[in-house]
Amino acid sequence: MADISAEIETLEHRFMRAWMKREKSELKKLLTRDFLLVMASPRPELLDRPSFLEACQGDFHCSAYRMREVFSRQHGKSVWFTAGFDLEMKLGRLDWKGEFWISDLWRKNAFGRGWKLAERSLARMEPDEVLAHAMHRLQLWN
Repeated sequence: MADISAEIETLEHRFMRAWMKREKSELKKLLTRDFLLVMASPRPELLDRPSFLEACQGDFHCSAYRMREVFSRQHGKSVWFTAGFDLEMKLGRLDWKGEFWISDLWRKNAFGRGWKLAERSLARMEPDEVLAHAMHRLQLWN
């Protein structure tokens, strides 16, 4: 299969712009019916597709983003996309800004309508690099 990294990255930008502009119809086109957002926190929280679409119209708004450290890997009819993001979001009255790690699962639509986002995991990045350096030392190729 051809490398589809550029296609998935383009879809990621479409998704983020639609979220910023609160374009519910565009978000619906990009999400699977069983879409799930997983927010990493001490008690992980979930939003299903209807909850996410409704929240994007009100209390959960992204006002700015910058994508960094992009990786994607295809597995059959699915693609894992992971990237570092600088995000500026509002969650109700809470300003939620900073560096985040996003992992997205894109699935090829069975009816030939392209790729759809099935799952997004959103986590704040660890500010201390001690853990990253310790993990780096475990890599056999270094």
